[in-house]
Amino acid sequence: MSKSLIIYFSRADENYAVGYIDKGNTEIAAEYVRDLVGADMFKVEPLVPYAKDYNTCIQEAKQRIGNAPIKERLNDISAYDTVYIMSPIYWGTYAPEMETAIQGLDFTGKKVRVITTHEGSGLASVVRDVRKNCKGADVDANGLAIRGAQVKSSRPLIEKWL
Repeated sequence: MSKSLIIYFSRADENYAVGYIDKGNTEIAAEYVRDLVGADMFKVEPLVPYAKDYNTCIQEAKQRIGNAPIKERLNDISAYDTVYIMSPIYWGTYAPEMETAIQGLDFTGKKVRVITTHEGSGLASVVRDVRKNCKGADVDANGLAIRGAQVKSSRPLIEKWL
């Protein structure tokens, strides 16, 4: 039986087009995937939390590109066959902390699937960047992009995509 892992980044507080939220859009989508496939979840958290307001947050994210420390790292994903990489779009790709989280992991022989939340960016360059950072993985080119404003009603869409 195949075993799945969701590695995700999500941020509550003020989000573009949805205002202040208690739970991040990507976390809601990750929970849908978990419930549908029985996956384990790993939440990537920044070492230094982002500002609560959206405009400050996106400027902080821009400054963290290439250097985004996280609270906790995964060291071993060998028990998993399928890995879901899930993130909101920040500056044309996944959140900078996602790159920190996946670098150095052994993705050899893993199937990797990508889901993004966004308000107009779609998948942006996430699939390409995941391919670059998940060496040896079979990265599915058909990722799923979900508008953050629609994530609460996205379970049927996710189920169909899975």
